Amino acid sequence: MIQISYKKLLHLVHCRHVTSSSIRALLNLDPSLTALHRKPAQKLQQLLRIDPANMPNFLKDYDSIHIESLMKLYESRGIKMITILDREYPPLLKEIHDPPAVLFAMGNLSLLQKPALAIVGARDADEYALRALDRILPALINGEIVIISGLAKGTDTMAHSRAIAHGGDTIAVIGGGFFHIYPSENKRLAERIAREHLLLSEYPPVRRPEKWHFPMRNRIISGLSWGTLVVQAKERSGSLITADFALEEGREVFAFPGPVDSVLSEGTNRLIQQGAKLVANSTDIMDEMPVF
Repeated sequence: MIQISYKKLLHLVHCRHVTSSSIRALLNLDPSLTALHRKPAQKLQQLLRIDPANMPNFLKDYDSIHIESLMKLYESRGIKMITILDREYPPLLKEIHDPPAVLFAMGNLSLLQKPALAIVGARDADEYALRALDRILPALINGEIVIISGLAKGTDTMAHSRAIAHGGDTIAVIGGGFFHIYPSENKRLAERIAREHLLLSEYPPVRRPEKWHFPMRNRIISGLSWGTLVVQAKERSGSLITADFALEEGREVFAFPGPVDSVLSEGTNRLIQQGAKLVANSTDIMDEMPVF
């Protein structure tokens, strides 16, 4: 069996302008990455599909990054790396259109092999969202379903916190590196998840979050899950992006209905009109759960 060079792969993912799709293509051609450091710049640009205008930044990173130091740092912090060629890589995530080539992880990796439900919603979620979650989570957790969300304000924070409070497991997928938790007020929650549950990112720990990272993160949240539940959402909401990813991948989409005069119900009620399953209790979700 061909062994992956984690050192070479780690080097590559720390370089600017390298995408998951280009890394996957390179791994398909050369899983051990034995020829990576022997390729001339022009050949690397072609293999990694980098725009010629971006090659100077790529080469600057490629030549200056001290991977041995980073590997020692990550190991000291308990940070693991899972590649798409590893057995530990979650099978459902591998099925999506653009699976991340690498996942950085802190915590209990066995959670990646358990059935999971994504829960997303409004950043300004209110008491209604909290009541809705407390209504369904106990039965889901009794069914050993892992709750996945994105550590954002509002619904995400509620989903993680209430899953923990009810004795369940949770996975947080973040939009930046582990050394730059966003939002900052969720740092303690992130630390607890990393210690007792699982914290994930496709971005190296030293990478600061960028605005465009968060829509990309949403494909991982839905991709890890057999279904996505939207609790509250405005008509234009980032959580609807997660629902769209789930639909594109043929996964289940659920939504809590809400008062017709609330802006936080506009997105969820529209999803239900478009075919998402209305959720009134945990049975509405459990009935759709596939056999694992």
